[in-house]
Amino acid sequence: MIYTLDNFMPNEILNKLNKYLVDFKEIERPGKKFWVMETPDFFLNWIIPKISAIEGKRIESILSFFRTSTDKLDTNWGIHCDSIVEDQVPQRALVLYISKSPLDTLHGTAFWKHKKHGDSLTYEELSSDKFNNILINDSENLDMWELNSVIGYKQNRFLSYPCNYFHSKYPNKSWEQGRKVFVMFYK
Repeated sequence: MIYTLDNFMPNEILNKLNKYLVDFKEIERPGKKFWVMETPDFFLNWIIPKISAIEGKRIESILSFFRTSTDKLDTNWGIHCDSIVEDQVPQRALVLYISKSPLDTLHGTAFWKHKKHGDSLTYEELSSDKFNNILINDSENLDMWELNSVIGYKQNRFLSYPCNYFHSKYPNKSWEQGRKVFVMFYK
């Protein structure tokens, strides 16, 4: 199930994050570069109980970070699923939209259907080589995908979905000042 919650954070936390999110560092992964920042303890200590209350049980964060993309940074489609993260199998992923958007066109998080594998894929379904091949080679080939839906970008919107769903940012380029999001994989 995919779900969203608007006005997720109190303004004081949103404002504190916007002041914090200024020094993103580039990291490389096979076929892709990201610009990220670590999650500060004050935010983890606030968000884990909040998500636990929403989910109705204590959640465990596997990995979390802040990420940015602009019209020049991180402009790939990068269609993928997160069936394995840090050698663990998360159940859900979340994206929290932090920055304001000056755009009046559709953008946000896209969910895709792979023409061979469908809407989702677990790491256990294929060998690691085949799984990685899809994530590396098919992630930019739009001929391999059908767009299912786009959850619109809105500042302070929380989005949660199963980690094995194929997804990407939408469109592949953001606006000049950049979109800033918080990402967490949890179980």
